[in-house]
Amino acid sequence: MSRRVFVSGVGMIPFVKPGASASYDVMGEQAGRLALSDAGMSYADLQQVYAGYVYGDSTSGQKASYRLGMTGIPVINVNNNCSTGSTALFLARQAIASGAADCVLALGFEQMAPGALGTVFKDRPSPFDDFDRETDQLVGMPEIPLALRYFGGAGLSHMKKYGTRLETFASIRAKASRHAANNPLALFRKPVSVEEVMNAPALWPGVMTRLMACPPTCGAAAAVLVSEDFARSKGLRRDVHIAAQAMTTDGPSTFGAHDMIRLVGFDMAREAAQRVYEQAGIGPQEVDVVELHDCFAQNELISYEALGFCPEGGAEQFVMDGDNTYGGKVVTNPSGGLLCKGHPLGATGLAQCFELTQQLRGTAQARQVAGAKIGLQHNLGLGGACVVSLYLSA
Repeated sequence: MSRRVFVSGVGMIPFVKPGASASYDVMGEQAGRLALSDAGMSYADLQQVYAGYVYGDSTSGQKASYRLGMTGIPVINVNNNCSTGSTALFLARQAIASGAADCVLALGFEQMAPGALGTVFKDRPSPFDDFDRETDQLVGMPEIPLALRYFGGAGLSHMKKYGTRLETFASIRAKASRHAANNPLALFRKPVSVEEVMNAPALWPGVMTRLMACPPTCGAAAAVLVSEDFARSKGLRRDVHIAAQAMTTDGPSTFGAHDMIRLVGFDMAREAAQRVYEQAGIGPQEVDVVELHDCFAQNELISYEALGFCPEGGAEQFVMDGDNTYGGKVVTNPSGGLLCKGHPLGATGLAQCFELTQQLRGTAQARQVAGAKIGLQHNLGLGGACVVSLYLSA
C-alpha cells in the first residue's frame, strides 16, 4: 500500500434524538451530497461506496446510495458494531491505497430506537456471550444494560486499581459539554458543570451517572477519499490525507487478563495506535487533536492511556492538569464527542473524520485547535474491532 490517500470532501448532518430524524436513507443521502459537494464532485465520479450501519436490513447501503445515483458501481454494506463508520473508512482507504480504486465514498448512517443497546436476534448465540460470562464473574450486576455494564465495570476497575475518583469522569463529561457548545451539529450543546454531572440520576450508584453515558442518536456522515493522481487530474483538494491507519480485533488478553479494562478493548486500541504511530513515524506527544471513542466518560479516560497520551494509571492526573482540552497536551473531542455530539453507530466514525478534516483544514471556527497539523481518530466497537487513523495536513 504505497499510494497516498486524501480526504477530498466530508459531510455531516446534525445528530438528533430517535424519532426526530428523517429515515436512514434520507439521512444517508443528505450526508453523501454534502461530502460530494464539499469535494466538488458528482456521484458519477465515484468508483465504489462503503456504507456503514448497524441497525438495518441487508442492502440498506444501496437504498441510501441509490438516492445519490444509480451508476452500477459496487456498494458494500459494512457492520462492525460501534466502529462501523471507521471500518467503512478503513475499507475505502484500503481500496485506494492498494490501487483497486481512485475515488471512493465512505458513508455511515443510523436510525436508532430510544433506550439502551441490546441484542436483536434472540434465537441464536449472541456475539457478546463470552463478554457477558466474563463480566458476570468480574462485576455481576446482570440487571444493568449491556454496554453500561461493560464500560461501567471498566471504570470501576480503574477506580479500584488506581484510586480514580468518580469526579474525574464527571470532569470529562463537563469538558465535552464545553466543547460541544461550539458545535452546531452536536445534539447536546448546553455546558454542564462537574457538580451537575455528579448530581445527575445514577445509572450505577457510585460508578456512573446518566450524563456520563452517550445518548442513542440518529444521524449520518460521509467522506470522499481519492488517490493523489486522481486529485491532481481533477483539481481536487489535497490538504488533508490519512497518513496511517490500523484495524485490530480482540486478542487473548480480552478474556485472559480477567480485567474489565481489557474486556472493553484497551489492548485492541493500544495495538492499533502503536501500529499507526510506527507507520507514520509520529509519536503520541506530537498529536494536536484527537477524536476518540467516548461512548462513556469512563472509556475516554481509559483511552488516554491506551493511545499513549499518558502512562497506565496516569489518566486522572492528565485530566486534572487540563491536558485533554485547549491549552493542554492534546485537545480531545473538540466536537463534543459521543457524549455530547451523539452516537449514531454507523455514522460515528465518519463524524470523527468530518471533525478532524475541519480541524486540519483550519475551518472548525469557534472550536478550532490553533495550529492543528496532526489529528488522531479512535473508534471502538465491542465484539470487537478498533480502528485508529492518523491524519496530516499539507
